[in-house]
Amino acid sequence: MNRKVRALALRPEIEAAVPGTAMVMAAGLGKRMRPLTATRPKPLVEVAGKALIDHALDRLRAAGIGKIVVNVHYLADALEAHLKAKASDFDVRISDERKQLLETGGGLIHADRLIDADPFLVVNSDNYWIDGPADTLHLLASLWREKDMDALLLVVPQARAGNHRGPGDFHMKADGRLVRRQKGKVAPFVFTGIQMVSKRLLRDAPEGPFSTNILWDRAIAEGRCYGAVHQGLWFDVGNPAAIKATERALQDV
Repeated sequence: MNRKVRALALRPEIEAAVPGTAMVMAAGLGKRMRPLTATRPKPLVEVAGKALIDHALDRLRAAGIGKIVVNVHYLADALEAHLKAKASDFDVRISDERKQLLETGGGLIHADRLIDADPFLVVNSDNYWIDGPADTLHLLASLWREKDMDALLLVVPQARAGNHRGPGDFHMKADGRLVRRQKGKVAPFVFTGIQMVSKRLLRDAPEGPFSTNILWDRAIAEGRCYGAVHQGLWFDVGNPAAIKATERALQDV
């Protein structure tokens, strides 16, 4: 890894404040997780004895985040009931997508009215991570540069992307800016599902369902999409086999 890129990832300003609000993406259909998602939404599938979304919420609570906005669609009632039990830990707001699943980008736009922080954190509810030397969410906050960034994505090197079998997502320039993997090629970094974004990223967005990739691509073209390298462990928990593999790996931690 380029030394300047390493420096960007490893020199956090410890005093940086973490945003008080996080968006938790939890509306997906969980098709790859079938048959476990036949009767429950994917965020409630358990890994190491705890629902996937609860692992993410534990990290948010530990970082001092007090408000979460959670989007719901598939088996939404079950997820809402689960979140009610978290009311003592968070101010929970529900972004309701029951009528139409809006995908990742559309989900952010639909929830925008409920998100009262700028920048704010976005966390996918179906990934599992363990902090490295620094708290992961504080690391993102410490690297945020308001004048330069619309999005700061937490990425992990392919070699440490547990259960991931894809060709990677991004290359990283010496100053930390991200570049897309070219079609048919491989890239050294995988997106973890954790990011810090400015509301500038949401401007002039399409209507209806769309992928966050559309917003990222514009930020990349404008030189305003950066990466931070995760220093701990990360696991892609996308299917039943990945649950078992993750639990085996955690026994050695």
